[in-house]
Amino acid sequence: MLLHIHPDNPNQREIALAVEALKNDGLIIYPTDTVYGLAWNINSPKAFDRIVRIKGKNALKENFSLVCNDISQVSQFTLHINNPTFKLLKHNLPGPFTFILNANNSVPKFHKSKKKTVGIRIPDNNIAMELVNRLGNPIMTTSLHDEDEIIEYMTDPELIHEKYEHLVDFVIDGGYGKNEASTVVDCTGESFEIIRQGPEELEF
Repeated sequence: MLLHIHPDNPNQREIALAVEALKNDGLIIYPTDTVYGLAWNINSPKAFDRIVRIKGKNALKENFSLVCNDISQVSQFTLHINNPTFKLLKHNLPGPFTFILNANNSVPKFHKSKKKTVGIRIPDNNIAMELVNRLGNPIMTTSLHDEDEIIEYMTDPELIHEKYEHLVDFVIDGGYGKNEASTVVDCTGESFEIIRQGPEELEF
């Protein structure tokens, strides 16, 4: 089902429908401050099984990101965040960045990579934040890729709905998405490393 939600003032009725789906092992497609994402409840192994069926066995090797509503929630799912990393997060979030941090045991095992790290996002997007706030815990997400190698990411929610309406519970139409994914920063080493440059420069 396609849900039309205003990006500046999200309708709470539609948000509630999407959140109820997430609570019941559902999958949703939603807008962020970069590209559209496929999301599910972090606490739902059944939803993750559906992801594996959609994306194939490669899903087991894919790096997923955790969408949180603030840095305090981030700290519940990561090992100790040192002062330089905290300042980096504080300066750049919410925003179009994914920070790779060391995961703690609060991240379910079926989501962890062999490196025991997790990508963290706090998008500058009202719809994404409302979903996490109403759900009461983070959502896991992966970017929605296009089969066209040139375009790379799907941006039109109507076309996204046509393709995924039988695979997910809801597609949220929050306007056209962007076609450039977030900047990815690895914070697990001795120094910060930019793995992928996105639409905005990192602010130190």
